[in-house]
Amino acid sequence: MSDPANKYSAKDWDEIRSAFAASIMVNTPLSSLAQNLDGPDWPVRGKEETPAAYIDLSYDEMIAMLAMKGMAATRADFLVALLKETLAFDNPFGEMVAQSEASALKDNQLLKNLAKLEIPETFPIGLTALSADTIEFCKLEHLQTLGEFCIFAQGMSQNVIVGGDFRKLLNALSHIDEASLAETLPFRMGARGLHLPEALVQASKATAPLKRATQAVEWFSAEFEQFKMDLKAGGRMERYLSVLANPAAEKRAAEMLAPLLKSDGVAGVKKAGFFGSLGRIFGK
Repeated sequence: MSDPANKYSAKDWDEIRSAFAASIMVNTPLSSLAQNLDGPDWPVRGKEETPAAYIDLSYDEMIAMLAMKGMAATRADFLVALLKETLAFDNPFGEMVAQSEASALKDNQLLKNLAKLEIPETFPIGLTALSADTIEFCKLEHLQTLGEFCIFAQGMSQNVIVGGDFRKLLNALSHIDEASLAETLPFRMGARGLHLPEALVQASKATAPLKRATQAVEWFSAEFEQFKMDLKAGGRMERYLSVLANPAAEKRAAEMLAPLLKSDGVAGVKKAGFFGSLGRIFGK
């Protein structure tokens, strides 16, 4: 409970101690903070007398700690004010860092190229056709999406040498090399965005093809739902997959689609709409 004689309440203390936890000044002696602000000195000296010694305490615990050190309860107001003023001084630097980061994102050419190609920044690295080693490297660096890949790659030192599929995707995005993009992403040359048929072809070459195909269908759920509606209305799978312009690729994609459509209850559509298409694609 707050002391009625104090200006600041327990709520004020909880707000400031939570905010100060992220401050670079959290382990700076309170006497140094007081001197920096040209105000009264903190009455207790010692390298352990830092904000960190208090901010994990509740308001009542903080009052009790001050009392143990021979300070009155009203000294709590001084501590709150000291942290508030220090944080106000510290914040401009935090804002400068945030502005610098925002500027870096704005000037990230890789992200700009993603936008130009209408490739979602949120597309998962795990659904790309990058090698297992490259995907594992991305996991170690906590890169889960293409956007995070671009930010990481843009921030790498020019002295850092990367190879393999990491370099291949980096170069493809840097120079908008559509052929290389189509090899690493479900990208369609001459088009924009990412697409389910290409994702299914790439899934067919993965270590666990059906699992990858299922994940691809979940990502491209809107496109998959529209495809199923078209099939039920009499559409043909061969027409849907003809955009691949490659009989072998069309067959791979159809093999991935078959169990997924069956599990969704679409396999019962009329022969011309589904099984007829499979027969034509598989040469049956």
